[in-house]
Amino acid sequence: MKDKAQIQLPPTFADRVISFNKHLDFNIPLPEGIAVMNPFQGENSVIENMELFYKKFYDDNRLRKFIIGINPGRFGAGLTGVPFTDTKRLQSICNIPTDAKSSHEPSAVFVYKMIAEYGGVEKFYGDIYINSVFPLAIIRRSDKGNWVNCNYYDDKALFEILEPYMVAYLKQQLTLGVATDKVFVLGKKNALFLNKINEQAHLFKEIIYLEHPRFIQQYKSKDMDYYIEKYIAQLSRP
Repeated sequence: MKDKAQIQLPPTFADRVISFNKHLDFNIPLPEGIAVMNPFQGENSVIENMELFYKKFYDDNRLRKFIIGINPGRFGAGLTGVPFTDTKRLQSICNIPTDAKSSHEPSAVFVYKMIAEYGGVEKFYGDIYINSVFPLAIIRRSDKGNWVNCNYYDDKALFEILEPYMVAYLKQQLTLGVATDKVFVLGKKNALFLNKINEQAHLFKEIIYLEHPRFIQQYKSKDMDYYIEKYIAQLSRP
């Protein structure tokens, strides 16, 4: 009989996500004025936040539904290492302390209101995994000279450079333990581009479009309850 110390248990969903994030690397030349920011190569607090979060909510081998965003924002996953989660909600709702500077991400406001209606963070993250088509933050230099968030599809040349990496990253994420019969895509343009990618790569059987949380928060806040109900109805589909 093998000694218990020698028995290696299979890695959990959490272990696979943590490894995926830690091994993300991108050092390809981009169009002038555009850069990629890797939150997992820099501040130790980001890695610590990310590890604590996934070990708390994903330390199992359950199959989860997959929500795909565009690419992380600087003040959400860029600081916490967790998609659509700013430091306020990481601490107050997920109960994970952090040394990262305080941040407020508009998308996180909608996402966590929806999560509360879904049944809370334990239930939601027990059923669902969230990441992005391109899992690293993209920034561009504005006319004023400061760096602002950028979407992968905002520049044609940028998309052409990133497309093979997005396909590779998506294929890696499919090995984490997500269902591929359907995927939930946030944002109309994001859905259009993912459909284009899916036609060639054949990653998902069905792509379900949902309005992006930032769009809802910025332009449709009066109808938030409607969009929360829509999210939950779609995510609860068998």
